[in-house]
Amino acid sequence: MPEGDTVYRTAARLTEALAGQVLARGELRHPRLSTVDLARREVTGARTVGKHLFLRFDRNLSFHHHLGMDGLWQITAPRARWRRAVHQARAVLTTADHQAVGFLLVEMSLVPTTEEDRLVAHLGPDLLDPSWGAEHAASALARLTADPAREIGDALLDQRVMAGVGNVFKAEICFLLGASPWTPVSDVDCPRAVSLSRELLDRNKMSVDRITTGDARRDRQLWVYGRRTSPCLVCGGHVVTTTQGEAPRERVAYYCPHCQPGPTP
Repeated sequence: MPEGDTVYRTAARLTEALAGQVLARGELRHPRLSTVDLARREVTGARTVGKHLFLRFDRNLSFHHHLGMDGLWQITAPRARWRRAVHQARAVLTTADHQAVGFLLVEMSLVPTTEEDRLVAHLGPDLLDPSWGAEHAASALARLTADPAREIGDALLDQRVMAGVGNVFKAEICFLLGASPWTPVSDVDCPRAVSLSRELLDRNKMSVDRITTGDARRDRQLWVYGRRTSPCLVCGGHVVTTTQGEAPRERVAYYCPHCQPGPTP
């Protein structure tokens, strides 16, 4: 599931494969962008802000997009076989050495590179900002505590609070806080919630397999997320799987009632 760490790693891979190269082929398969030809443009790099990705080209142009729930980039040698169906391709970029195909990308647009910030101005601090420091943490804390009655699980998923946390990290952060996802923000150690959010995403930003427990062994990598049939790693109790949020935007929620006391659905 693409979260801030996945998007960051994707941008790093795109930069490594394409930066400094001139495109031989550059197609964007979207009704509004179908007439755009990016061939002969040089790729200058990639930037992420939370779950948003900007692929940058020369002459002040950026391709903004979001991986959504199912999007991904496949980077291979030119003319290599695609791993997904042709009709799912949304971007096809080819250089002399590499082919990068973006599948099921969403929120696609082309913007001047100098105007990227306009598209992400509504977001909270980017948890994977290379310049993250005390000012970012203070801003995130202020946003997180702005509504003390809000459920912590809901607040962690709000990209206007902190940019980058998705459903996997939400579950893991709540577990490490020892609070159910429905616990009011006022009853949570919010400074620790911010530091855990930054730490977990930063630790996993270049790893394919997410590890929040520090244990890379199979079925021991995550505290509660995805443990539908496996017991809690700490107490051995049953991990509950339910949903949080109102339809149609409810999300799956995992928690251990013993290790995470507090309100329940």
